[in-house]
Amino acid sequence: MIDSQGFRPAKPYRCSVCGGQEGFRSRPRTVTERCILPLFLLRPVRCADCFHRDYRLIFTPVRERSHRHHSNVGHSNRNAA
Repeated sequence: MIDSQGFRPAKPYRCSVCGGQEGFRSRPRTVTERCILPLFLLRPVRCADCFHRDYRLIFTPVRERSHRHHSNVGHSNRNAA
């Protein structure tokens, strides 16, 4: 039976540093983050307010990463001849 609030598989996201309530997926950086964390049902998550990076259960509701292309200010162009 489902209670009046509905089924919630995980707690909502809350940053452990600033208390922000919005997080987004962060890109896995290391082999450990790509291969080991998923075995424990974890993924890297970044706070949208303070940008603190942490690991959360894959069931924690967070936004997907933004796939915006940033300008190359301060970055070398890899495709330059």
